[in-house]
Amino acid sequence: MAAAAADPIEGAAGGPASIVLLGHGAIGQDLLRLLAPEIGRGELVVRAAIVRDPSEHDDAEVPIVTADEAAEAIDGCDLLVECAGVAAVRELADGLAPSCRALLLTSVGALAEAPVRDALLRVPGLIVTNGAIGGFDVLAAAAGADGLDEVTIRTRKLAGALQRPWMSADERARLAALRPGDAPLTVFAGDPVAAIERFPANVNVAVALAWATRGCPPAAPPAAQSAALERSLRRVRVELLADPDARRSQHEIVASGPAGRFALSLESAPSPSNPRTSALTAMSLAKDVRAWLARR
Repeated sequence: MAAAAADPIEGAAGGPASIVLLGHGAIGQDLLRLLAPEIGRGELVVRAAIVRDPSEHDDAEVPIVTADEAAEAIDGCDLLVECAGVAAVRELADGLAPSCRALLLTSVGALAEAPVRDALLRVPGLIVTNGAIGGFDVLAAAAGADGLDEVTIRTRKLAGALQRPWMSADERARLAALRPGDAPLTVFAGDPVAAIERFPANVNVAVALAWATRGCPPAAPPAAQSAALERSLRRVRVELLADPDARRSQHEIVASGPAGRFALSLESAPSPSNPRTSALTAMSLAKDVRAWLARR
């Protein structure tokens, strides 16, 4: 992992920028490795990583703090980078606006919940990562010109990645019985709001798609952003398939309307740190952090 300064240092214009990580799992650790050049050049200082159980991070090379210390860690930092999951965002969202200068959101699925969304949209400098999904800029441009009527996303994953505790015994048995060569099994069809409730670790991309195609100018006030996203969440259709032949996460996106028909197909490699996480996630975050640094 990239070495970072052990002492909290407040960023200032012209000086090193300070960031805090919310979460220190595979995504956070991969991100620190990718940002090693910026950290090494003194352009970026990692003040802390906020975690639930510090005992699980004894080998961390950045200061580790608990959620109880989150407000103090966030206060004064230039950018909070969230990579902890929807549940953590839900828990901390209300307290972010008063102290957070800027937020880079990885768990985009949190935007599907209206109260959490409204709290996040009050944070100045909110950056919603698209997970490095190519083509989202094109879809955003089309949506901004009222050029899209229909947006769908079909995601394929191995059955083991989709088993959830709420599933019935029959559902779990059908997933467990899938063998290579079997036809894919549809485990969900509906909108992103219902999808993120049932599969919070698997369909952030569906909510990111709704965000990208909301058709609202970035400078619009929070209430307008929230209303636009609510409409987009109702428009986007999600299909989640358990595919015994899928070796990587696969996303097939189709959007159509007056602007034309757009089809995107992506297959992302897993993170070397955690096969359940896409390697593209940390890459996308690193790109977003570098773009943010360039704007400071």
